[in-house]
Amino acid sequence: MPNPTSQPKETLGGELARIGIVVPEIVELFDYLEDTPLWIKDNEGTYLWVNSSFIINFGFKHRSEIIGHNDYDLCGETLANQYRIDDERVLRGEHILSRLELVGRFDHTARWCLTSKIPLHDEKGDIVGNAGITRPKSEDATTRATGTQVGEAVRYIGKHYKEPITNKELAATCNLSVRALERQFRVVYGHTPHDYIRRIRVRMSCTALVTSSKSIAEIASEFGFSDQSHFGKEFRRVTGETPKQYRSRF
Repeated sequence: MPNPTSQPKETLGGELARIGIVVPEIVELFDYLEDTPLWIKDNEGTYLWVNSSFIINFGFKHRSEIIGHNDYDLCGETLANQYRIDDERVLRGEHILSRLELVGRFDHTARWCLTSKIPLHDEKGDIVGNAGITRPKSEDATTRATGTQVGEAVRYIGKHYKEPITNKELAATCNLSVRALERQFRVVYGHTPHDYIRRIRVRMSCTALVTSSKSIAEIASEFGFSDQSHFGKEFRRVTGETPKQYRSRF
């Protein structure tokens, strides 16, 4: 793969050394992974390094256009919130292996890919970021059919998260029974469908808290929560702070 986007080794080392990660020289080989984006982020979700496939996937010319940015800058709020939910699991020490998900592209489309993510540790053993790699799912790949099926439920949630959604509706989009949906969704996404929807609603509400002058009660209603108290409880469970604290911080 041609590599017009190469970044000086000093820059790469400097970015990752900031959070205590030692960079082996072999990392340069990642630029030769064809159609296989790879990335390294810090705890805040900021990109510290990406390979050439990642740059090409998003239609950029230089690595410097991505370093220092996050998923909200690159691929829109809906997909970014889904990625952030996974990142939070990894930052708690989990490994995500060959998880099926939609990955955004330069032309504003998305394709099904198999994604793996791992936590990154500094010399003291503290988690300081995460690294991930994703590859397109081929039609003949021997992957779990359940991943593709429940992936349709995630697509449906992304379009209708503000509305009441039942597991029966989600099961219908996947041609599964409700019981099969619940079981397979937890295996693939690490949450029940109901919990996943609540997390997406919280993540999507963050922009409204920062950019609008609507009351917290209005935002709670807009994003599908029964009332302000319910919204506050779920928001704190997902983000670690109240909606008011989050709004004040920005």
